[in-house]
Amino acid sequence: MTNDLIDFYLKSHPVTLGVLALLSLYFIILNWVFFYRYFSLNGWLSKESSSLEALLLGASTVSEFSFLNHFLKTSSKITKEILDLGMLAATKEATKGLSILSIFASTTPFIGLFGTVVSILDTFTHIGQSSGSMSIISSGVSDALVATASGIFVAIFAYTYHQILKRKSFELIGFIQMQSEAILARRV
Repeated sequence: MTNDLIDFYLKSHPVTLGVLALLSLYFIILNWVFFYRYFSLNGWLSKESSSLEALLLGASTVSEFSFLNHFLKTSSKITKEILDLGMLAATKEATKGLSILSIFASTTPFIGLFGTVVSILDTFTHIGQSSGSMSIISSGVSDALVATASGIFVAIFAYTYHQILKRKSFELIGFIQMQSEAILARRV
């Protein structure tokens, strides 16, 4: 196994190795973003769920831990505009990190493909310089395809993480919207 990795490293084009390094960095970043946002959204969801439950059971206002509480404290009068402002701020906060996951999901296959194309061009250059046998071609192409596979691998995780966080954000905004509606209904 170690000899195969060393052999791959020695035979690969520097651009392909650079692409694999970049994709590795992307993979580390997207995992960090996902797990950080996932756990922070889960904690936030728990607070908003408890606040909504208290409101539905007869509480006069949202919990002190609710996101809307910050906006309700700033105004002496509860208005739809204040609650809408809280919703917009919550939406902005809840969707942080989604754009980077979306960018990674859409660009990593192309980055991997770039590494593959450069490696295949390098293989054809080597074939032209020597008597090109089928083993040289197949070895070069199989090594080149590692970059494409890596790009697709990273994209799958980025897209999946994006969808999971998007759903969590949607659920969170729903809880905040329900709290806003409950507060406005009690005011009438």
